[in-house]
Amino acid sequence: MSYLLPAFVAVVLIYSAAKKVNVYDSFVEGGKKALKLAYVVFPFVSSVLIMIALFRESGLSEMLTAALEKPLSAVGIPHSMAELLLLRPFSGSGTLAYFETLLKKYGGNSFEAKCAAVIMGSSETIFYVAAVYFSGTNVKKLRGAIAISLFCSFLGAVCACLLCRLG
Repeated sequence: MSYLLPAFVAVVLIYSAAKKVNVYDSFVEGGKKALKLAYVVFPFVSSVLIMIALFRESGLSEMLTAALEKPLSAVGIPHSMAELLLLRPFSGSGTLAYFETLLKKYGGNSFEAKCAAVIMGSSETIFYVAAVYFSGTNVKKLRGAIAISLFCSFLGAVCACLLCRLG
């Protein structure tokens, strides 16, 4: 397995030589484009990270979690999933940390753990992805895309818990 990367580099160099492409110049040009993209994307990513920190540290996360427990239970989502559903659109690492606490609290074979695993596997960090991809393409009107993404993520969570309950 340790030969895979050197073999890939050798294939790229041989292919480039056959096509008469200057590999070093192409690499430098790609690096320039990457730095320009990072310059454009960084403010959007940093604003999402700051928003996540404020959301958790302000206590808003706990207030919304408490408010959502009963409505979520009505559609078949366990109350322990409320914080997971609030965090997931914002933060993958925050969701993963919360998932770990769910595993410790309920165990890996519990309904809650299975439901959380399916939710995490079938959802996305919507605001982070929107910030990165839409900033790179200069799209300014995100409301429709984000609203539809949030609705689909919620619908996916309902289906995930339903399927875990059946299986």
